[in-house]
Amino acid sequence: MRYLAALAEHRHFGRAAEACAVTQPALSMQIRELEKDLAVDLVERRPGEVILTSAGVEVARRAEHVLAAARDLTDYARHSGRVLTGSLRLGVIPTLAPYVLPQILPALQQRFPEARVELRETQTRNLTDELARGALDAVLLALPLENGEFETLRLFEDPFLLAVPAAEARDKRSTIDARDIDPRRLILLEEGHCLRDQALAFCGARIETPSGLGATSLSTVMQMVANGYGVTLLPRIALPVEARDARVKMLRFRAPEPARQIGLAWRRTSPRKADFAALGKIVREQCAA
Repeated sequence: MRYLAALAEHRHFGRAAEACAVTQPALSMQIRELEKDLAVDLVERRPGEVILTSAGVEVARRAEHVLAAARDLTDYARHSGRVLTGSLRLGVIPTLAPYVLPQILPALQQRFPEARVELRETQTRNLTDELARGALDAVLLALPLENGEFETLRLFEDPFLLAVPAAEARDKRSTIDARDIDPRRLILLEEGHCLRDQALAFCGARIETPSGLGATSLSTVMQMVANGYGVTLLPRIALPVEARDARVKMLRFRAPEPARQIGLAWRRTSPRKADFAALGKIVREQCAA
């Protein structure tokens, strides 16, 4: 099942074998054995690529749930009675990782020295997919998370400010409204980032970005603002890192200020809820205003 799950992810026998740390012939043989045991074709083999049959897609989907449950069973045995020991595979969205991790990792290491954090930084959809199949233990992201497989813990509120070029006439002590923002000047991250969707929802705007264009980091967006190309919404958690450029000034929104809710998510079946509660407490202590 693990080999089939890897094959479903990589769509290539060689890459799947490498991910599973086995030889390609060994993986291929085990896939054929699985097909024989189940009496169904799981894989359509083509030169240079692999396509799962409809049965293969469904078996791979169910296998991921079985493998996740097996990992949860192992976690229960290894971590029962001890909080935050051993490996913790933590996913973090890119608009949180550079700003939250420098605050929480030293505190986590000091308080729980036996914990070994393994980090994964990518967009929300990738993180939730990996969480569901057991590749990650928990994820730090923006809530809400509409998936019945997960439990979530709300950690802190992260208000937005408007970053504008410092040369603009508006006084930085003044407050603004979403209606004051010209959608044509709004610079956003590329599609797939939840921060982009949140900014568009708040501004009530629809922006068509040509395919292949878009920034992947807030640092890039802030450089665009600093050089006078537009404005952007910046989460308060990012201010100490991203708002140090004198060519940018920050404007606050009128109450109620727009904000995103930051939380921790994990599988409902995970036995490590005490670990996640301890991690959440550290995040709150270090990051909540």
